[in-house]
Amino acid sequence: MKWEKLGLIFNANSHANGSWFVNSALTPQPYQLNDETIRVYAGFRDTAGISRIGFVDIDARNPSKILRVSDKPVLDIGRDGCFDDNGVILGDVVGTSDGIYLFYVGFQLVKKAKFLAFSGVAVSHDNGETFNRLSEAPILGRAAGQTTIGAIHTARYEDGLWRLWFARGNGWEVINGTAYPQYHICYTETKNLLEIPRQAETCVEAIWPEYRIGRPKVYKLKDGSYVMYATKGSLSGEYTPSYFQSNDGIQWNRNDSLLGICCGSEGWDSETLCYPALIANGNQTLMIYNGNRMGVDGFGAAISQDIALA
Repeated sequence: MKWEKLGLIFNANSHANGSWFVNSALTPQPYQLNDETIRVYAGFRDTAGISRIGFVDIDARNPSKILRVSDKPVLDIGRDGCFDDNGVILGDVVGTSDGIYLFYVGFQLVKKAKFLAFSGVAVSHDNGETFNRLSEAPILGRAAGQTTIGAIHTARYEDGLWRLWFARGNGWEVINGTAYPQYHICYTETKNLLEIPRQAETCVEAIWPEYRIGRPKVYKLKDGSYVMYATKGSLSGEYTPSYFQSNDGIQWNRNDSLLGICCGSEGWDSETLCYPALIANGNQTLMIYNGNRMGVDGFGAAISQDIALA
């Protein structure tokens, strides 16, 4: 598989507004707004590093062309004391007949851990301009083996079921005196997003010297099989994607030789390439991803004709 990089297509520094958006476009998620426009939802950080969700509209025919940047958050941080009162980032965006569902990860600071990160969902009835939470409580919160992180990053509605892939965390890896979250990838399904089972099936675990693997983005191909892109972190500081294949979306085979993209030799993605998310775009597939420092500069894009999404 081969990807052709288009470079840093959204430079956060050029569009920052100095208030709720000072830097970054975290965990970008593309969504087909209409035939002409791909909307990329992302987390924009303020001076304190707190993320709120906004969007960047790009030209579907020329993804390097910025059409519009949101002037206010489509989803702000939660109410004081709630699970998302210290930041929200993207999980997934799914269009349905009932509206556009935005799955997000909310952050909360606590005294004896670096943070907690659990999942919420909001819905839009104005074509993705604003979103309203379905619940102030997390839809995926604490459970056995999931005491610190339960972060949904892919939601697919198939055959009357919500199929959910998420990162599950239960501890921390201390590297050079800094704590980093440990997590792996799990799967569950539900008919009701407000009644997600507490049990889940482990799909993918980190392979030493990795200590975490997450942000699973799952796609169905035209042949009925599935592929998944996830981002792994190693003890040496590497933070890069891995590529997986599956017949059912639950049992996965890892084959990083098919990834087809890597860090650049210099510039904005020379140290880190992370959080790839795909969208079908005409006769090719578009990848949106973050680079160094997990997206502080914005997001880039790449195109491929070697992968056909359903």
